[in-house]
Amino acid sequence: MNAPVLEVQGLGVRLRSDGGIADILDDVSISVPRGGTVGVVGESGCGKSTLLRAILGILPRGAETPRGAILFEGRDILSDRAASARGRIGFVPQDPYLSLNPVFRAGDQILEIMRRHARGSRADHKRRLVELFRAVQLPDPEAALRKFPHQFSGGQRQRLLIAAAMSCDPALIIADEPTTALDVTTQREILALLRGLVAERGLSLLFVTHDFGVLANLCAEVTVLYAGRVAESGPTREVLDAPRHPYTRMLLACHPDRATEPLGIPGTVPAATAQPGGCRFHPRCPIVHSGCVAEPPPLQPLPGDRAVACPWHAEPLPEAILG
Repeated sequence: MNAPVLEVQGLGVRLRSDGGIADILDDVSISVPRGGTVGVVGESGCGKSTLLRAILGILPRGAETPRGAILFEGRDILSDRAASARGRIGFVPQDPYLSLNPVFRAGDQILEIMRRHARGSRADHKRRLVELFRAVQLPDPEAALRKFPHQFSGGQRQRLLIAAAMSCDPALIIADEPTTALDVTTQREILALLRGLVAERGLSLLFVTHDFGVLANLCAEVTVLYAGRVAESGPTREVLDAPRHPYTRMLLACHPDRATEPLGIPGTVPAATAQPGGCRFHPRCPIVHSGCVAEPPPLQPLPGDRAVACPWHAEPLPEAILG
């Protein structure tokens, strides 16, 4: 087993707002092996983007991290400001249309990133950027340096952002739902590009999505988040074929390839300022027990490098719930 390039250990993230204290993340742990691909999945509001912000060191002002550690290449980048990972972690944002400044040339924006975080002269950076544009399959890489963002299509802009993420020779790429704003054909191309780059260059990938189809296509391992806690984790294929947590099972049942009827999951993800006690999924769970309300269930290890935070994971769900 490869040593992890990234290891999040028992992370908690808290925000104070007018509505009260919001525990966005609570005891979240995740590990990304060197050269590995790990997905994080869950509904909107489950804490996926907050997890990424904590890793990247860009939590909003006033955010607190009362517990946990974030180890990147063996250094705790959460508590040790001197152990910054900038330049060693590349980030691919969600929306290719809003992530580039429209009044500056695309090449100049990425060269500025390289000037701050990569070694070498501007000429060296320019040569490397042309190579990256070629690697991400942008047409006419030399001319692309001089173009403005509006002169690229949505898929080409996402390729620009992937090139930017790779521009400082990172050990880890973090992608935050990078195919959401793209059509299905372009999504497939971007996923194939990411998969190829990770394999060819030995990069690690942490991929956040709400789409199990994308997850199955790209990631070897998966962590399922619900309301800021880990519900289930393990090898992607095993989790998809035999989900154990009621939330994972119901979430998969909503997928168009599996659902016979569009039932969905009753209720909504609770607000971060009004989290229920015990298991946070219990208000929506069809097999809730009295013990689920009293204490939050621990993450139990299962055979095959799997884990699940539900003591009743072997209990079948009602057929009506699964459609």
